[in-house]
Amino acid sequence: MSEQLKPDVAVLDIEMPKLTGLDVADKIHDSELPTKVIILTTFAQKAYFERAIAAQVNGYLLKDSPSDDLIDVIRKVMTGQTVYAPELVTNMVTAESNPLTDRELAVLAAVASGLSSKQIAASLFLSEGTVRNYLSAIFSKLGVHNRIEAVQMAKKNKWLE
Repeated sequence: MSEQLKPDVAVLDIEMPKLTGLDVADKIHDSELPTKVIILTTFAQKAYFERAIAAQVNGYLLKDSPSDDLIDVIRKVMTGQTVYAPELVTNMVTAESNPLTDRELAVLAAVASGLSSKQIAASLFLSEGTVRNYLSAIFSKLGVHNRIEAVQMAKKNKWLE
């Protein structure tokens, strides 16, 4: 379709009916059309943003941005600039920073020292259920599946020193 219409700019969402906006961005880039691509989405997730960068999009803006921002991004992209939502860039720059709260770190440090959930609960004045909730949050934030992987990642990134 873009080969027939040859638009100057395509404003795409991540989730679209047949292809994702990122798949469309790849197709536009592969077709070597001069079409500029801007992703306008609700997704502020690092993985989507990384994929957008890999697809060489010219802009990435969140839907909760003021409409004037979209107009500004379109104008800048049309002059050859690349424009990304500032909060996404900040997230990327600090991606290796510690995503865990102080309490989650305390739980993970106790795990690293070999304590059971029951022992962690007693030492941190928490219920065992709360400890399990903290562990679930830790696993989710770190993208790991178990205590060993969580401790290994934390040690590798020097979060448990």
